[in-house]
This record gives sequence, structure tokens and C-alpha cells, in this order.
Amino acid sequence: MSNQFLMPAKIYVGKNALVDCFNNLQFPGSHALIVTDESMIKFGYIDTVTAILKEKNVEFTIFDKVNFEPTDTCINEGATVYKSNLCDFLIGLGGGSPIDAMKAITMVTSSKKLLSEYTSTIFDQNRPFMIAIPTTAGTGSETTQFTIITDTQRDIKMLLKGPKVLPDVAIVDPLFTLSTPEKVTAATGIDALCHAIEAYTSKKAQPLSSLYALDAIKKIFISLPECFNTPTNIDAREQMSLAAFEAGCAFNNASVTLIHGMSRPIGANFHIPHGLSNAVLMYACLEHVKVAAQDRFATIARAINCTTSTNDEVACTDFFHALENLLQILCSPSLKDIITDKERFIMSIDKMSTDAYDSGSPSNSLCDITIDDMKSIYLKLIK
Repeated sequence: MSNQFLMPAKIYVGKNALVDCFNNLQFPGSHALIVTDESMIKFGYIDTVTAILKEKNVEFTIFDKVNFEPTDTCINEGATVYKSNLCDFLIGLGGGSPIDAMKAITMVTSSKKLLSEYTSTIFDQNRPFMIAIPTTAGTGSETTQFTIITDTQRDIKMLLKGPKVLPDVAIVDPLFTLSTPEKVTAATGIDALCHAIEAYTSKKAQPLSSLYALDAIKKIFISLPECFNTPTNIDAREQMSLAAFEAGCAFNNASVTLIHGMSRPIGANFHIPHGLSNAVLMYACLEHVKVAAQDRFATIARAINCTTSTNDEVACTDFFHALENLLQILCSPSLKDIITDKERFIMSIDKMSTDAYDSGSPSNSLCDITIDDMKSIYLKLIK
């Protein structure tokens, strides 16, 4: 059986990738909507992008209303800005949230459907051209056919997807990641690690996705601690940018599993940044599938050189020791550390477990996952 492998049509990777891309790219329109957040203005990254656009005589409008949790309300506002300024293509600049928002804005501008209608169907409309410029090494949104948007009416995070959601151009320039704060570096890096490990241990894994996933995991175990401890190490930042890209390619084609399924409801109900909610769930969720995925965890252990054992059970155990050590190095918090209202969390467990199950992601795990399994994990982590 053959496998389809999707990724952006054009990819520019490495230092100064932005300049190289914009110098060589035939711009697809004359007026760009730049979808970003306020921090990109604060750090001056928006000026780097707009300066080149001015040189190329390309007009632009900036939409900077995106926060770490883009909502359908925000997306509709962005679509209005796009249309009222007669924009004809989009640039997403920032972490996963602005890039996800850019994708969703293209969906709204090119379809008469509500975003919520795409939770049960594939987006397959002609839409504006999209350029994605990530400024964190984590989400891999620049490489994927997915976007996560909060439905403000139902208080859930919608997983919207389709090949047409995939950006046309990805610009992976590590220079944009140098100002990423320590805690964000850790959280987004763990997000990338979740993408890679989940893709590698997914029922939908295929040869190419596994190739990208395993290489991403190796890079992350080496370079993420260095980025965390020495933020200005551009070589480590470049390796992490590559790893996040590879992990994005991997899960774009093999999907995610239990961690992401359980993470999205935490974000939707308690407004916790996505990378952080993944981090607090990671170890427990992987441990839950440990037996079913033992051979794959053993392969990961050998790839990251944390074991010398030829016995899969021993190597698998060594991987979990290495993972625990990495999370300690990154000062990764526990669920109890980030949830201020423990009682409300416990009251929300039934809904969150059902929402996680309904997302479909947990079913990609190598063992059967029930709603009761997820209730148990949530409860264990909050007590």
C-alpha cells in the first residue's frame, strides 16, 4: 500500500532564509495581510518582514490581534480586515497561534461555511496564497494541514484540517527564535518532541513520517537543553528549528495521539498555552501506552544513545528515564503547578475526557484508549 506525504510546496530553511525567500519568490499578490501578535511588533520582527515587502513594492496590512489561543471571533475579525483592505495573500508571522490564525482566516475568506462546520468535514476550497514564518521552534504549524481554533460558543478547541490548509511557503529561519523566552523555548520544544514521539508511535505512522520523527527526536534531545540554557546559541537554535519542522512534517502525515487529544481540552477550558498543556501530560500519557509501543520506545532509546541494551523492555525503560531527566532539565511544571482552580478542574474532567475522545486523536494510539482511561490520567495528575 502506498502512502501520501504532504508538506509545503516551497521550503526555505536556515539562517537568513527570510531574505533568501523574499529575494527569490514571485509574490502571489500585491497586498498582504500579515497575521501576527503584539510580541512580534515588540521584538521588531514585523519590521524585518515589512522592510523587505516595501523594497518589493508589496503593500501590506497588519492584523496583530492574535493571542496564544486564537478564537473564532478573532478569525472572523481578521477575515473582515482582509476583505476590507482588498488583500490578496497572507503572511503568518509568529508562533503556532498566528500561523494557525492565518490558516483559519483563509478558510473564512474563501468559504460561506462557519469554521465549526469544518470539524466534521475536510476543507477543500480554493483559497488565498499563504506564507508561514515561525518564530518559535515547536508547533510545526508551518508544515501542517491542521489548524486549532477555539469555538467560543461550545468552549472547545476545534481541529480543522485539509490539504488546502497547508501553507504554500514555509520560511524556517532560526534568527527569528533568538529572543524566545526560556519558558517558551522549553514549552514549544516539548511540543515539538510530543509531535515527533506521537507520530512515531501512531497507528498511522509510515516510513517517511517515521524517518522525520526519529531525526527530530534525536535533534531535540541534544539541542533543546542547549537552547534552554544558552539562548543565544544560534547553532542549537537552528537544530531546534529543523527539528520542529521535521516533527511537524511527521505528525502532519501520521497524526498525533493521546497527549494532544488530552491537551486541547485543558487549553480550551483553562486557557493554558498549548505547549505547556502538552508538557504536563507528556510523561503520563506516554507511560499509559508504554507496553503497546515498547518496541518503538526502545528504538527511540537507541537513536538518542540513552541505552546499550538489545532488550526492548530494558531499552524502553531507559527511554523513560531519559525523558524524565530532560523534563527536569527544562524545569517542566506539573499539572498541579499550572491549574489554579483544582476543584473546577476535577469538575471538568468528564467533559474534557469526552472532548478528547471525540477529537479522534487518542484513537491513533497503539492501544485502545477509553474515556475512563483519560479520566484516570487527568485525575492522577491533578491530585
